[in-house]
Amino acid sequence: MNTAEILKGKMVLVVDDEVDVTDTVSDLLDMCIVRKANDYGTARQLLLSYTFDVVILDIMGVNGFELLKLSVKRGFPAVMLTAYALTPEALEKSIKLGAVSFLPKEKMVDLDKFIADVVLKDGQPVWQKLFERIGGLFNKRFGADWKQRNAFLEEFERSLRQK
Repeated sequence: MNTAEILKGKMVLVVDDEVDVTDTVSDLLDMCIVRKANDYGTARQLLLSYTFDVVILDIMGVNGFELLKLSVKRGFPAVMLTAYALTPEALEKSIKLGAVSFLPKEKMVDLDKFIADVVLKDGQPVWQKLFERIGGLFNKRFGADWKQRNAFLEEFERSLRQK
């Protein structure tokens, strides 16, 4: 089954304060039913009013971590999509708050593949698959020893390898 077939008709919420980002995500996921929000209030209202197969959240500009908490509380798998908050600390916080994945905006062109991973796992975390796909980017961006410098992330990755 290809990515478009996996995602066809899935309800997706994308939240980013930049309209061009929400428009781009909507275009990339044109096989889905995409609702867009460009501010915290609109996103919160949509999260409280609808059911989503996947929620895609920016961190900065829309209070993404608070929206992540609400998404998790409502039982929606949430993927963090960020550029400026692409840090080991934001990754750790996303994991701890219940995100199922964490993507740099520079990988947005492959968003459909990452979202298909989430759908195929029935909304369960896809961290191991993410690290396999873009671990090299994290190493380049954060430094080769980024996990060793963060005890939580080092232990988290070790637990993934044991599964």
